[in-house]
Amino acid sequence: MIEKLQPKIEEAQAGNCQLFFVDASHFVLSAFLGYLWSFVRVFIKSPSGRQRYNVLGAFNAISHELITVTNDTYINANSIIDLMKLILERYPDCVITLVMDNARYQRCKIVMEYAKEHGIELLFLPPYSPNLNLIERLWKFVKKKCLYCKYYSDFTSFKSSISDCFFNVDKKFKGEIVTLMTLEIYKK
Repeated sequence: MIEKLQPKIEEAQAGNCQLFFVDASHFVLSAFLGYLWSFVRVFIKSPSGRQRYNVLGAFNAISHELITVTNDTYINANSIIDLMKLILERYPDCVITLVMDNARYQRCKIVMEYAKEHGIELLFLPPYSPNLNLIERLWKFVKKKCLYCKYYSDFTSFKSSISDCFFNVDKKFKGEIVTLMTLEIYKK
């Protein structure tokens, strides 16, 4: 896989294509304790419920731009197509490559046909290799910034906090993102 990915990274760095790492993350409104140590019993406010905020993201490996499709139901093949439409709107005359894992909804027939029709190249990572998907680092970063040791009284404020973090990835958090989202692991 890295043999196929390395030339694409070089093409993107030369400005000849747009290279996106794609994956979904499912943020659940529940307790996320970073750490807690105490001599006495401490009660900590914690949300309850099973509300999920699903984010399908495409992270541009070079510009660090993030394009997302969000919902609180499910991520499926139609979500992938919606994401591809957003990318095509943003980059209408560019060569586009999407690096994805092996989720069923990413490899299904309608996604493959849509990508082929619109000239989008799909590269699939080997199974069980999240360390190769650059966007996985972004999900961990967002959880650290928005979820760990934080209390949200309702689902609206929970979603708002996560969305705000995504909106500020290439603005407020630019310095942290540049050092976190490096392409060094893909070099031979």
